Amino acid sequence: MADAQTPRFATRAEAISALTAVGQPYELALETIRGRPLKVFRNAPATLRDLYADNLSDKTFIVYEDERLTFEDAWREAGRIGHLLVSRYGVRKGDRVAISMRNYPEWILAFMATTSIGAIAVAMNALWQPDEMEYGLRDCGAKVLFADQERLDRLALCADDLDVAVIAVRPASPPARGEDLKALLSGVTAAAMPTAHVAPDDDAIIFYTSGSTGHPKGVISSHRNVMSALLSWELDLVAGAATAAVVPQPPPYQPATLLAVPLFHATGSHAVYLQSYRAQRKIVCMYRWDPERAAELVEAEKITSVTAPAAMTGDLVRVAKQTSRDLSSLVSVGGGGAPRAPEQVKQIEASFEKAMPATGWGMTETNAIGTGIGGLDYLNRPASSGRCSAVLELKVIDEQGRTLPAGERGELLVRGTSVFRGYWNRDELNATLFEDGWFHTGDVAYLDDEGFLFIVDRIKDLIIRGGENIGCGQIESALLMHPDVHEAAVYAVPDERLGEEVGATVYGAQGLDVGALRTFLEAHLARFEVPRYITLTDAPLPRTASGKILKRELREEAVQRLSKTDA
Repeated sequence: MADAQTPRFATRAEAISALTAVGQPYELALETIRGRPLKVFRNAPATLRDLYADNLSDKTFIVYEDERLTFEDAWREAGRIGHLLVSRYGVRKGDRVAISMRNYPEWILAFMATTSIGAIAVAMNALWQPDEMEYGLRDCGAKVLFADQERLDRLALCADDLDVAVIAVRPASPPARGEDLKALLSGVTAAAMPTAHVAPDDDAIIFYTSGSTGHPKGVISSHRNVMSALLSWELDLVAGAATAAVVPQPPPYQPATLLAVPLFHATGSHAVYLQSYRAQRKIVCMYRWDPERAAELVEAEKITSVTAPAAMTGDLVRVAKQTSRDLSSLVSVGGGGAPRAPEQVKQIEASFEKAMPATGWGMTETNAIGTGIGGLDYLNRPASSGRCSAVLELKVIDEQGRTLPAGERGELLVRGTSVFRGYWNRDELNATLFEDGWFHTGDVAYLDDEGFLFIVDRIKDLIIRGGENIGCGQIESALLMHPDVHEAAVYAVPDERLGEEVGATVYGAQGLDVGALRTFLEAHLARFEVPRYITLTDAPLPRTASGKILKRELREEAVQRLSKTDA
């Protein structure tokens, strides 16, 4: 990080140019990867295993309630799990190991072990219901599943022919399926991580993301993809400090971050967890989001940063105004997953003694990086997502594929070193979404004449609820499974706290009941996917001449109806 001896620069471009020059810590060089020249950080750890092993210390790493692990403790425990995976379960390079649980320390330890032995860590959405859980396990072909009690209960409702070994984490009682991790580790004495030959461009992780249609898709990324994202954030932080009017002074205590978002999202895993190794940052894990408890932890653990969607940081702003807790340790309140309302950007600066707001645009497909913005830039442009990462390129195109000039809206495309290689088992889809290395994001955006990105709409039929991507097509499919539902349209409804909520208009048989319909959906969808607003109609849904449902019209009708109800 920048200090009093760090050279000062007038602009971000000057700072990044100097910081990435030959011989500098963030030196960038061109390297051919999968046949394409890409910018790589020459001094980056080659793999996630190197990231872990290179940053061992006796500093506190993981805090969960009354449990504490140092960086060395975590590496030692992860080594024991690595031995367990290799010797007992026969996990080899390229095998998939799924993790489905709350933000327990074991999530991190299982992730470390899996990626260190050359296997692929599959971060399963812990909110998935049995249907989705079964789909994900079959789709990735997981050899082993780490699951806590809530997930074990759902697994019990999945088909018996699932060919996956189960390791139970913190089970409430002896597990009916699989074996207790604690009991298994009691017989493992070796602490050193098993030897493995892992290369930078080997597959490392699969994170599932909801698409506009059908089942969630597995985003497969390499070690290099992930490391490029982590160092890109570091570079932006150093460049920001090198151009700031006042050089930020490090706190007199260990930096600490609050893990309030799920580890199965790239924001939680990458921006909060993985970025903590090189920063030697303490991670304080929350079982579930509770703003009052979060404020208590900020005070007790001297939390210096919080990164979370707008709904959560908005809650923290509210608590900051109401509580007498000392939140002065906060230096950064970052965003991710969903845009903030401009007013909340101003409230963050006003509500905390030292914290400045920050946010960015990124996708699971880009390993959570893309653009970033913070401090005065963000306060002056609260609707912007910031400027492009040094290892990525952005462009905006029209429907004919022509690159648009600054200020004109079109589809946002991205390419570069952190961009995933494709969706797991979706070769046909991948062929339609990549063009000369450019990935079609499905976001409607424009770039201003200074390179600041503004996201204005979505091409994909997605709802972003508090940072969760929800595919409308998947919910429509679940609705149509009900025998009394004839037609269904799902759309986003504006929500002050979460950004967007799930709305649906349903044409069904006479006597169809909203409460019963929700109960039906709860058996097939995660709780956050079940529509909050359901409108029943006794007439077929309006369609275009080509037969497409007029979803925008239905959405506008629902919004108008809700605004009258609120009034």
